[in-house]
Amino acid sequence: MLRFLPILFLLLLLAAPFAFERKGEQPDPDARRLVIVTPHNEQIRDEFARAFEAWSEVHHDEPVTVIWSTPGGTSEIRKLLVSEYTAALEDGIEPGGNADLMWGGGSYEFTELSKPITAEVDGVERTTRVLSPMDLGDEYLESVYGDGLIAGDRLFDEDRRWFGTALSSFGIVFNRDLIGQLGVPEPQTWQDLADPSYRTWLTMVDPGMSGSVTTAFDAILQRRGWTDGWMILRRLAANARSFAGSSTKGPLDVASGEAAAAICIDFYGRYEAQRTRDAAIRAGLEGPDAVGRIGYVSPPGETVIDPDPIGMLTGANDPILARRFMEFVLSVDGQALWQFPVATEGLGPRQFELRRLPIRRDMYRDHFDRFVDQVDPWQIATPVETPNRAMRSFISPLFRGLALDQPAALRDAWIAIIEHPGYPDDQGPFVVADDVSDPELKAMLEAFDAMPTVPGPDGEVLDLGDPAALSEIKAGWLRGGFDDAGLWPADADPGEILRRIVRRQAEANYLAIAAGEIRPEPSEISR
Repeated sequence: MLRFLPILFLLLLLAAPFAFERKGEQPDPDARRLVIVTPHNEQIRDEFARAFEAWSEVHHDEPVTVIWSTPGGTSEIRKLLVSEYTAALEDGIEPGGNADLMWGGGSYEFTELSKPITAEVDGVERTTRVLSPMDLGDEYLESVYGDGLIAGDRLFDEDRRWFGTALSSFGIVFNRDLIGQLGVPEPQTWQDLADPSYRTWLTMVDPGMSGSVTTAFDAILQRRGWTDGWMILRRLAANARSFAGSSTKGPLDVASGEAAAAICIDFYGRYEAQRTRDAAIRAGLEGPDAVGRIGYVSPPGETVIDPDPIGMLTGANDPILARRFMEFVLSVDGQALWQFPVATEGLGPRQFELRRLPIRRDMYRDHFDRFVDQVDPWQIATPVETPNRAMRSFISPLFRGLALDQPAALRDAWIAIIEHPGYPDDQGPFVVADDVSDPELKAMLEAFDAMPTVPGPDGEVLDLGDPAALSEIKAGWLRGGFDDAGLWPADADPGEILRRIVRRQAEANYLAIAAGEIRPEPSEISR
């Protein structure tokens, strides 16, 4: 019975009508119901539910009610859905039936949800997938997506299991008042947040709880490189005041004055920036004074553009209504909700400016003059020169082991480094071992940035600091390739074992740095 409790909880979570999200409205009891699982915020949910319900009345002469299920961030939702569908296979029942659509997150999470799930029951192998294909037709897809690419990345799944509905980039939201008090310039790059002046003034988010934050971290690693990327992320973690479980927490902390800066998805940052700018104008401020307390920047050349997909769940109760919602979201009516200003009639939202980038190519040709944000993602998107697809799989276990599992040790080591007499004041915000001349400080920085190693078969030692080794480590440790190598107990989770190894090695270095036990090599002292 105990093994069914998480599944029972999941079913209740997915099936429950979240009526409280539609304040003051009573759904029509005779209306068709569309249940959508989503991490999207209340503003997006309200605008799209209202618009789709009105659109259905006009185009299909039929009342519908959108029911939202919001069990967490994209990564959490993916894990819950995979658990539900796996349990259905093991129990011999048809998967799905609790919701119709999954909407929101990144292309990575939806690609994972498109992969087969297999369970063996009484010697018989059963297979399913969380997302079911939807044939929208080549001509229709071309009318929406053009060539279907941005910077070489696909805007919809080749097998038609997911379709991008908006475009997202990632950046830094910051509080101008606090930035001024800290005495640092407004951030323009990721490494600007590595400045020790930000210590205790950043809000960071656990990437294991948020697909969008994982994508932001992946952008840092892909654009800056594995080595520099982790140096930056480790310093940001050392500067953090807290580690949140939701991607919305950072912008809220910055807006409330609890944090000076945070990494976030673009529309969260733009929304907070616009909100404070409007408040400044209402207060009678003009010109430069009306810029608002909150700013947002996507670091030029250091971020990525990623589609925000939608897909029909296998076992959907109402596939026809699910298809209609997809077509509405991809229509000009739906796409106008992302970027048009609030209006009382015609195209656009009624209450909230959503500040997201439409995915329809013709919106930029035919309606760009009506956009709140004059941003054309096809003009700024550039491909990653040498992408390493294995990097993303290590973001959560490494970030947990290097930072989340031991924040006090990490911060104590960082304080010992930045308070060292040899720490330079003239090297900019991002200081690494090669930038310093003091032998002891150099050794401390090398220990701080050291990447762990993990065992491989036959006594092999695999270096997590070597990007060329990541594919082998991923296949062996995270995909079961080393299951028979005796590297962990048979009933253990190898990903959890890897995280513990990372934590132990990093913690030993942090404690030694904080205790003043790191000594330079004699050859360094004599230089």
